[in-house]
Amino acid sequence: MVEESLKSMLSVVVPVYNEFIHLAGFVERLMSAPCPVQREFIFVDDCSIDGSWELLQGLRGRFEFRLIQLPRHTGKGAAVIAGIAEATGNYILIQDADYEYDPHEIPMLLAPLLEGRADVVYGSRFKGDCVQVHRTYHFQINWFLTSLSNIFSGIYLTDMETCYKVFRADLLKSMRLRSRRFGIEIELTAYIAKLDVRIFEVPIHYYPRTRRQLKKIDWQDGLAALFHLLRFNFLIHRAEAFVSIPMQYQTEARGWAGIGGKSEQDGIARKLS
Repeated sequence: MVEESLKSMLSVVVPVYNEFIHLAGFVERLMSAPCPVQREFIFVDDCSIDGSWELLQGLRGRFEFRLIQLPRHTGKGAAVIAGIAEATGNYILIQDADYEYDPHEIPMLLAPLLEGRADVVYGSRFKGDCVQVHRTYHFQINWFLTSLSNIFSGIYLTDMETCYKVFRADLLKSMRLRSRRFGIEIELTAYIAKLDVRIFEVPIHYYPRTRRQLKKIDWQDGLAALFHLLRFNFLIHRAEAFVSIPMQYQTEARGWAGIGGKSEQDGIARKLS
């Protein structure tokens, strides 16, 4: 793991839209969080109208990161796709520009990748203890969408909609991603289910926004999620989902049982028979 850490780099893709109020504090927290590998930060502003873009420009004098602005407001998915295209690291992580996810837990997410036991790691908000109670509505919606995703994709996860996902860069860059808004989470999960990919879930802490804070997902995104689940799992075939597929994800030789000598209880998200 030490040797792998020395030659690895993590690309952190941060989509931003109207996060001015807490953005400066968030950037400082992200930059100061420990990480076992070298990092690059790619902030993608989705045409914010609250001063986030100007604030990020000013913060570049204190912190080193790349900054991209989309030509018009398109959605989180478009921002993530733009960031992936700019990433140069061995691994790519998606990080929301708020305090809901703790960047101090990134080393825990990276560990299965650096140890050669995983190709993708999901940080699950529903495995293990959580500091703050989830609101019933959002919990039930997440549970429902994750359950449908598990049935449609054949992969058992506890938190499909989590923002914290880390991928081997060659795998993520091989995807032909289409989602412009929040369907990106569903699309990513559906696509990795089409390959022989080792997936881990590790428990993370989650600090949901309160009612007083802006939440950008609305009921229309919930309805759209049902369409995305059907589209990306059944209507988009593997040849359409990928530009090209790296050889190591094409073979069935690795299988899914006993990956790395670990059991499902150790965090492997297993394919359903």
